[in-house]
Amino acid sequence: MNIQQRLLKLPRPAKRLIMVSTDAAMLPIAVWAAFSLRLGKPDPAVLIEHAWLLVLIPLFTLPIFTLFGLYRAVVRYMGPQAVMAVVKGVTVSALVFAAAVTLGRLDAIPRATIFIYWLVALLMVGGSRFIVRAWFQSVVKRKKDKKPVAIYGSGAGGIQLATSLASGHEYHPVAFVDDDPAKQGMIIAGLPVKQPEDLPRLIKRHKLGHVLLAMPRLSRARRREIVEWLEPLRAHILTMPSLADLVSKRAKLDEVREVEIEDLLGRDSVGPREDLLAHCIADKSVMVTGAGGSIGSELCRQILRLGPKRLVLLERSEFALYRIERELKAQMAGDEHRVELQAALGDVVDGARMEAIMRVFSVDTVYHAAAYKHVPLVEGNVLEGVRNNVFGTLNTAGAAAQAGVQHFVLISTDKAVRPTNVMGATKRLAELVLQGLARQPDMRTRFSMVRFGNVLGSSGSVVPLFREQIRQGGPVTVTHPEVTRYFMTIPEAASLVLQAGSMAKGGEVFVLDMGEPVRILDLARRMIHLSGYDEQTEQHPDGEIAIRFTGLRPGEKLYEELLLGDVVMGTEHAMIMRAREDHLSSSTLHELLQALRDACDTFDCQKARSALAEAVEGYEAIGPGSDVITRGLAKADSEEFEDWLPLVGGGSNSACPIDRSFGSMSERG
Repeated sequence: MNIQQRLLKLPRPAKRLIMVSTDAAMLPIAVWAAFSLRLGKPDPAVLIEHAWLLVLIPLFTLPIFTLFGLYRAVVRYMGPQAVMAVVKGVTVSALVFAAAVTLGRLDAIPRATIFIYWLVALLMVGGSRFIVRAWFQSVVKRKKDKKPVAIYGSGAGGIQLATSLASGHEYHPVAFVDDDPAKQGMIIAGLPVKQPEDLPRLIKRHKLGHVLLAMPRLSRARRREIVEWLEPLRAHILTMPSLADLVSKRAKLDEVREVEIEDLLGRDSVGPREDLLAHCIADKSVMVTGAGGSIGSELCRQILRLGPKRLVLLERSEFALYRIERELKAQMAGDEHRVELQAALGDVVDGARMEAIMRVFSVDTVYHAAAYKHVPLVEGNVLEGVRNNVFGTLNTAGAAAQAGVQHFVLISTDKAVRPTNVMGATKRLAELVLQGLARQPDMRTRFSMVRFGNVLGSSGSVVPLFREQIRQGGPVTVTHPEVTRYFMTIPEAASLVLQAGSMAKGGEVFVLDMGEPVRILDLARRMIHLSGYDEQTEQHPDGEIAIRFTGLRPGEKLYEELLLGDVVMGTEHAMIMRAREDHLSSSTLHELLQALRDACDTFDCQKARSALAEAVEGYEAIGPGSDVITRGLAKADSEEFEDWLPLVGGGSNSACPIDRSFGSMSERG
């Protein structure tokens, strides 16, 4: 173990003792040096004649240094505050020197000696610390495992990032890159500032593997321009955490991360309207179904900040419910007005439990996010998809009507528009169910739906899959060269859902402005390039990461739509539209739901598909005609089937229960 490591491992009191002892030795030397410089020669007689000064000044100065916090500063991280403490401490020490000379009427001591002492002490006390700081940092920089990096952006964020990385153990900043011509050619925080055109040469000269973006305040459109410019470079593009993450302490300054995909989309979100956000939430009892999912959990986070009286978390997964409840409790820590948080285990298909929960907690607003959303999985589990997405919505909405809930908002999907898969068809039928309930006589609950496309970072999202595949060396799997999708961030989608629900009058389908659709192949290529790799193709066999096309999965579409018809109107929010779409009569809807109930009871997958095809425009009842459960049951003989039936959920009460409240409403209509 070398001397630097030994010093670093010393306990803090021992390090302070070393600093105090060093200062106690340097201050008398500074006094003697001041006399020698004033007289023009070193004079040992000064040590004898003014020995009392050599004792007095350290005796008064060391407590002053302590008072100014000089011994609380960590030398290897010493910043402007520590420098000011040195200047203040030495200045007060010089004033003590002057007071001693004046009060002692020591006319023989030249007054210039005091000023010279101030300069020498400042140089010795402050300089010694900077030398030690540079010594420790040079040791850190010499570590072989530190990666040289360039920082794009020399503003406050870039300077803080460079300082933090320089004292860390992973990255070694070698230069800033900045678009501002006024900064180019300057030295900031000890690093030269280069123009963007110099980056390729910097990468080659310093063998840079990474370029770090330090521009937290730039608009997303401008960040996209910069990312596009950096994309062809042979360097891994990383970014510092966002200001929101830094302020909320979800991330530290030096925790650089992958470029956020929203930076690749380049669309700036529109700020929320606080009146719309709070309309259905402030001082109300709010319930979120599927509270542990991607959208549900973000809805809970945002709802909690809007000051509800009570927040009810409804979730079927015990672990997901535990996780989101713990997170929300931590989010509320320190708040004066704590929201009443209720974690309820339950299944949305169980209408009786849903109604009981809503009545017990006097729920005013329900955000229904519970659903099966993974297209291939629902395609292979048709009956469970129908049970959860259709009857789960029907039962929960019926319970809301019976319990007197004021607002009920369904989280829908673009896959519900002319669907080619069971998941989309069930979500569209869920929309039709709510439209049917909204038309019931004397309906007091305002039902509405909010439809949007893919959200970044959700469970099953393609982005984390691509990152993992790139991390493993490829190949990156894309279903089809022409497949396109809409994308939106989870926080933005959740915020718009809350605002859209506030504008509901009853039965509306709100559609979020998702911007321009993104071709998944282009997204994959950009993620490869931004990770510092080249795509491997026939024309470029030396590339590191290949893209492999796997073919469209069952029920998957090449592109998604957000509107069924052409009639769409604006709303009070620039990014929320109101669609006018066809709906089914109550009698027709009731017959189709009865057919679906019968299909669930008898495990008739093809009958379920046919009922969906009859109800949902654009969906065709094609496919294997069975799902995982029915394929398993087909292997058993008839006697075994009778034995299995109660166990696997046969019967109307468990497999696909019919919602009696809707039936009674239909009859009344």
